[in-house]
Amino acid sequence: MVEIYRGKRLSIETREFTLPNGTKKERIVVHPGGAVAILPIEGDDCYLLRQYRFAVDDYVFEAPAGTIDEDEEPHETAYRELIEETGMKAETFVPKGWIYPSPGYTDERIWLYLAEGLSPCSDYQMDDDEVIEVVRVPVGDVKAMIEDGRIVDAKTICLVCRCLG
Repeated sequence: MVEIYRGKRLSIETREFTLPNGTKKERIVVHPGGAVAILPIEGDDCYLLRQYRFAVDDYVFEAPAGTIDEDEEPHETAYRELIEETGMKAETFVPKGWIYPSPGYTDERIWLYLAEGLSPCSDYQMDDDEVIEVVRVPVGDVKAMIEDGRIVDAKTICLVCRCLG
């Protein structure tokens, strides 16, 4: 293993490994740490974000989400991130498992949660590098937004599949 880069929340390394068939290879592995994604539902509606993402230079519809801080459990991150990004807290967080969003080059794991029992909360503030609009969407429209390409964010698509079947 040779570390190529180490930042505040991300490291990149080259790693030599042996495939199950015995072939030796070297690849780059990105370690961004763990994250969470939350689908907040209130009645017949859910809340999504319309968030500017600089890497694609566009606004993306997505579920509230964020990186797990050091010494923080995924459910604690879900609680904090929901407040930071939507200004709402939830009474209940229902775990919906976890996903590897792109296991071809990263070991990132995203824990998925359904959030219910929403109420306003200002315990945490949005990060200063986030450009976010909170959008209330009828639950019945979310799958159509995936099908017609308005929702293209992979973690959000997985979260909707786990929460809404």
